[in-house]
Amino acid sequence: MSISVKISLVVLLFVPGLALWVNGAEKAAKREKAVVSAEAVARTRKTVKMLDDIYKTAVVLITTHYVNDENDLPAGTAAKALFAAIEKKGWHQVKLLDVSGEPYNDENVAKDAFDKDAVKQIKSGKAFVEKVVSKEGKPYLRAATAIPVVLQKCTMCHENYKKAKKGEAIGLLSYTLPIE
Repeated sequence: MSISVKISLVVLLFVPGLALWVNGAEKAAKREKAVVSAEAVARTRKTVKMLDDIYKTAVVLITTHYVNDENDLPAGTAAKALFAAIEKKGWHQVKLLDVSGEPYNDENVAKDAFDKDAVKQIKSGKAFVEKVVSKEGKPYLRAATAIPVVLQKCTMCHENYKKAKKGEAIGLLSYTLPIE
């Protein structure tokens, strides 16, 4: 075997292995960057719970005081507009998702793995689901909270909610917040 063939074989075998090793090292470095303290996760969890309380209280207040018939702006629509504005400003992401199996529209259906798992867990009775994830080397807390029907007025637009038992989740709020 000639020296040029030997060199070609070494290059063909070595370069892909080196590329895999470098890629693996880069992924490991990203994972290390995503490692966060328990205290940082606890602070972010507390923020999620505060936001959850604010958002749900706002929806109840809007429904109670401003939704009187089917022609009024639904509180869920107002909340989704607020969520879009919050995300556009770069604060965090929050989505209103269906758990009932009869979504008001396709935007309210879980699409990613976390949300699909959260729907299952919330349906089974869990009130809060969370997971720390890494996006582009940065840590985020994904969280989901149950939404039960709390007002009779909700059934004006959501006929299927009449079938829900007291305290049964019909939806969830899915949060994605950076962990700092």
